[in-house]
Amino acid sequence: MPLITGTDALSFRPALMPDPLSTHFPRPSAVQLPPGEWATVLDYLCERFPAIDRARWLDRMARHRVLDSNGEVIGPSRSYRAGMQLHYFREVADETPIPVVESILYVDDHLIVVDKPHFLPVVPAGKYVEETLIARLIRRFDNPDIAPLHRIDRHTAGLVLFAANRDSRDLYQALFRERRIEKSYEAIAPALLDAEFPVTRKTRLVAGEPFFRMCEEVGLANTETIINVIERGDSFWRYQLTPVTGKKHQLRVHMAALGAPILNDPIYPVYKADAPDDYEQPLQLLAKTLEFVCPHSGKPQRFDSALALRPLT
Repeated sequence: MPLITGTDALSFRPALMPDPLSTHFPRPSAVQLPPGEWATVLDYLCERFPAIDRARWLDRMARHRVLDSNGEVIGPSRSYRAGMQLHYFREVADETPIPVVESILYVDDHLIVVDKPHFLPVVPAGKYVEETLIARLIRRFDNPDIAPLHRIDRHTAGLVLFAANRDSRDLYQALFRERRIEKSYEAIAPALLDAEFPVTRKTRLVAGEPFFRMCEEVGLANTETIINVIERGDSFWRYQLTPVTGKKHQLRVHMAALGAPILNDPIYPVYKADAPDDYEQPLQLLAKTLEFVCPHSGKPQRFDSALALRPLT
């Protein structure tokens, strides 16, 4: 596959969703049916997922959005059988389009490198299914084997690597498992006047409240971030953040704990519940560089985000 650069990378807009039976669609969710007295699969689904009414399940079945493990369509009269593997495609009614566009920085037979804008989720979660980076890539390249090799937060912009080939995917995943890939981020945050740089933050992160927030607790450290200063402004500085580990929200929690929460963070240190996305005030966190040795060629590879955070004032 050729390298994609320039205006072609910048002009992409997501196409319409493919036919639901197409394999070129984000992977379905799966559930194994437990022992129970339900007469039909439909009856089970209505009780298991009370937020989705019977009419909506009937509509999904009519559009072939509920399948068994063999890919056969499950209809409303399908008898319930404990142990059956059920596959269904998550849908969000009236999903709001996200008005941002990703850039494709590099493509070959094994790897896709994407510059992700702020606010775009990498994979389906919560109210986002079609408006995700993975769904856009699968449609763009007509390739159901595309899979993210790592993830960055929806609010974070910058580099994300995707495997394009199922057979070679594990070679790239091993780069992250074995920490053979160097990642560097940039962030805009308040000045830390009393700190001596570089600062190394090692703490234990665990799930907090609400469930998607992380917090530090006393105990054996499971995260590490190296923090340096790139540029000093009057009130805000530009930092280089190098994560040694890769825990959820690690950089955001570490900066907030040091007394320098990343600018425009809607979650740390204070969670702004139900705050709408403000496209004029994105989180000032950018996945800037990725460096590793290509597992196929053995040659060093480096990718740099073309995106930029706001200038210091």
